[in-house]
Amino acid sequence: MRTHHRHDHHHGRGAGAAVTFVDHVGPHGAVVRWGSRRHRKHQRPATGSTWWAPHARGWWIAVLFAVGSALFAVGSIPAYSDAVGARWDTVTYFVGSLFFTSASFLAYREAVDAAPAARYPAHGRVLVWQPGRIDWWATAVQLVGTVYFNVSTGVAMGADLSAATAHQHVWRPDAIGSVCFLVSSVLAWYEACHGWAAWRPASWAWWITLANLVGSVAFGVSAVAGYVDPVTGQVRNAAGADATTLIGAICFLVGAVLLLPERTEETRAAQAEAASR
Repeated sequence: MRTHHRHDHHHGRGAGAAVTFVDHVGPHGAVVRWGSRRHRKHQRPATGSTWWAPHARGWWIAVLFAVGSALFAVGSIPAYSDAVGARWDTVTYFVGSLFFTSASFLAYREAVDAAPAARYPAHGRVLVWQPGRIDWWATAVQLVGTVYFNVSTGVAMGADLSAATAHQHVWRPDAIGSVCFLVSSVLAWYEACHGWAAWRPASWAWWITLANLVGSVAFGVSAVAGYVDPVTGQVRNAAGADATTLIGAICFLVGAVLLLPERTEETRAAQAEAASR
């Protein structure tokens, strides 16, 4: 067996959480690749169709992320805010953040359940510590980020917030959540690409992680633009924050929808192979 850490001269060498695939060499020289993302996403045979499978966890991850992204996108449209008022606009963001957290928790559990039971016994436990795995870090950091979004959007629903409160409990957790999303997206991108850069347009995972990475960058820019002055309560660039939030939410929506065909890709491939025989 050859273990590849995918850290060549361009990436250096690493181990532990940096391992994204392992090549197993058979007795006849055939190489079978085990990939962490592929193993996680296909640890159970896909049930239901690509677009409708309410009994499958992967389907719910995609749908919940898609709904949360759609709500963030709608909330960032000025015409919507003008139509419903600031109060309901903040409620829209808060509800969207709850969908994000629900989806992130399921994604986190998906990663936990994909761990080797002998090394990471986690049966019956809600939260576990598995720092030796890149997918655990990606999903755990993302989950933390969604909780910060819960705090930020929840506090934002309050009326007549002081400048200090808006800075400390709305903008600051939003900024931290955005950083968490960016870190998570970078780790997921690295896992899918087995390195820092790759060109794999035929891969659903490549498109998903690319969309999420672009979305996370947009959310980060939104956090910078949405800086709240702790003295005056003024937002640095409200229009810019809304625009980049919209861009990020659309990217997350695309990534969420693409999770659906990724979930059933192996099943469809097997069916196509059987039909060709």
